[in-house]
Parts: sequence; structure tokens; C-alpha cells
Amino acid sequence: MRKSIALVALAFGVTSAFAQDLTSKKGEPILPEAGDWGIGIDANPFLNYAGNFFGKTNNNVAPGFNFFTQNQTITGRYFLDATHAVRGSFNIGFNSNTINQPVAQLPSNPTNTVFPNPTNIVQNSWKNGGTTIGIGAGYEIRKGKTRLQGYYGGDVGFMVTTNSDKFTYGNALVASTTPSMVVTPSSADNFTGTNNGYAANNVLASTPSIQNNGANVDARITSRNNGTSFMFGVRGFVGAEYFILPKMSIGGEFGWGIGFQHVGAQSMTLESVGNNSSGNLVTGSTTIDAKNATNNFMLGTDNKNSIFNGLSGQLRFNMYF
Repeated sequence: MRKSIALVALAFGVTSAFAQDLTSKKGEPILPEAGDWGIGIDANPFLNYAGNFFGKTNNNVAPGFNFFTQNQTITGRYFLDATHAVRGSFNIGFNSNTINQPVAQLPSNPTNTVFPNPTNIVQNSWKNGGTTIGIGAGYEIRKGKTRLQGYYGGDVGFMVTTNSDKFTYGNALVASTTPSMVVTPSSADNFTGTNNGYAANNVLASTPSIQNNGANVDARITSRNNGTSFMFGVRGFVGAEYFILPKMSIGGEFGWGIGFQHVGAQSMTLESVGNNSSGNLVTGSTTIDAKNATNNFMLGTDNKNSIFNGLSGQLRFNMYF
């Protein structure tokens, strides 16, 4: 009996020692240590690929390394010691998109009478550009002495985004005493989708250079500022990760916090042809402030706080080195 008890005690001691020995067979530490850096990527493409592979799904697409936030933010950790880490995120991006559209050259009555009488083509151009800059910082505390690690802490983040449009037109506006030579804005100046350059009745009658005898006139947009957005948020978070290999883990987190967003008013510059106060036909431009600035306050889980919603509820693959 004593021998049996001794053997059970020995086995339990060996098992406990093995469970607490968080090193690989090569002696590599399983968990991150002081001075380690960490990065995380979205694990879902890899998990979907594996599931589709075993499920023999057609057209299974190999996964790629995607940043784990919706706005492509680069994030990382630095461990002060085995249980405390600072977190940081940085996002800076620029985008530019240009659409060219052929339109008929105006006036619409060419003087060329030789058959065939081709219509000359000119080009309208729409260019959209935007900038996103985001910065975040946080502090993380870890719990657990096994491969399963829990953690909690707080984050603060700031983000600013801008977006603007610029329109150029192949047909310059013309105010002429000859009716057939007058070139005015028309729906032909529109671009496909929502990138419209034509703004019917959008020049105010009070515009000094374009009154059209007190009536609004059709116009086309030359530039448009879609409003600058400022966003600030603070959140608390809780998460867990399991280390499947030395300093490699799969985990995820949830957060709750507050956020504030201010979206500036949209403004646009338009041009048109109309009668001035003297009754003469002229071209002119004006800038209109839409005065549609908005403020949004968010309180709740990350899906309510859009500055952090890419971090929440998502499986991530983490690497430490």
C-alpha cells in the first residue's frame, strides 16, 4: 500500500512539474518574456482555408496576411515583463482614384458640313482622394501560468480622415451673344455612380455673378470637400489566447468603451452661366457650405465604437519574438 501511494505521489509530482515546465523539447520558452515584441494577424482566413480544405470545398482560396482591423491598422505589443505589456497601433494611408469620361464637344452645331460630319470628343475627369491617420496606445496585464493566458487592460485611440473630389471638364462654359454658342452645365457632365458633377438648380439666386434674373440656375461642381472626420475613443478590453507553439498563439478579445466622432460640413465650389445684375450673360462660380456637420457619441461594446470595432470578437494569430 505504501509503495502504491508513493508511486501515485511520484506520478502526480512528475505530471505537475511537466505541466509547469512551459518550454519546448528544445528548451524554448512557450510564453512571451520581458523585452519580447508581438504582432497579430487575422486568423480567420487560415481557419477557413483549413476547413474548406478538409471539406473539399471548390475554389478554396489560399489565405493571405491580413491586418486584423477593418481599417488596416498595424498593431503590436512590447512586454515589460512576463505579465505586463504596452500596446500600440498606427495607421496612415492615402488613396487616389481618377475616372475619365468622354463627352461630345460643344457647341452641338459644328460648322463642318463635309460628310461624314464627326462629333469631336473631349474628356471630363473626376479625381477623388483621401487620407487616414490613426494612432492608438494601450496597457495590458496578463494572467495565467499555463499555455492558456488571459489578459485585460485599456486602449486610447485617435483617428482623422479626409476626402475630397475635383472635377475638370472638357467643355469650358461659354456665355455668348450667339445662342447656339452658349455652353451651360448639363446632365452630360455627370459621372457614373455617386460621383456626380452636375448639380441641378444648386447655384443660389443670391450669388452676385450668377443671378439669372433672380432664379436659381443649373451648375456643375468643380471641387468638393466631403468633410473631415475626427474620432476619439477610450476602451477597456478583456481577452484570452492559447499558445499552440513556442511564442505562437491563437486568441481574441472583447472591449467596451466610449467614443466621439465629429464630421465636418461638406462644402463645394460650383460654376454656371447666368445673367448678372445688369442682365448680361456671364459665367461665374460660388462656394456653398452645406452646414451639415455632425457629432456622434458612442457608449457600449466595440461594435458601437467604430474606432475599435476591428479589434473585437475576432480570432487572431499572434507571434512573439
